[in-house]
Amino acid sequence: MLQSSPRTRSRLERAANGDECATGIYCRAPHYHTPMNVRDALEADADALASIADSPTDVMRNLVHDRTVRVAEDGSHDPNADVSDSQYSGSDPEDLLGFISFDAREDTVHVTQLDGTCEACTRLLAEPVRFAERESMAVEVLAAQDADSIETAAEDLGFERRGHGPRFDGSPTVRFRLEP
Repeated sequence: MLQSSPRTRSRLERAANGDECATGIYCRAPHYHTPMNVRDALEADADALASIADSPTDVMRNLVHDRTVRVAEDGSHDPNADVSDSQYSGSDPEDLLGFISFDAREDTVHVTQLDGTCEACTRLLAEPVRFAERESMAVEVLAAQDADSIETAAEDLGFERRGHGPRFDGSPTVRFRLEP
């Protein structure tokens, strides 16, 4: 049987006290809950991911192949509907609320990209956290200093600010870490 960490127990206690939101994640700030589905990204999502990340489509296609990538999509649509009619060959950027990519090395899960709405970032960041908790691994996230949705998501999930991270394209980052 898996032992839950003190941080997990704390989240479970908050949920028992009615402090857990409909997304299944503890929230410290009130917000609207958007119906969304979280699923594995497909190669057909590359154009939509490129639109969100402002990256070339082939880079995002490679990301889907090389990392664990999950997407949050608008949950108000029928998940069984045929999506092949989209101009994006299967994924419409307007339906995707965000995405996350991550990989696990040694004893840490590294979030390599996270982008989307504030609520989507929180839901998506919970994905590597669940994986890491099962495997007794830490999770690390780097956020640009002006990436409020990522910082909020990290803080909502119990990550601790661990100082400055490396600079990307000359911009400073903040390092967040969640220990098992």
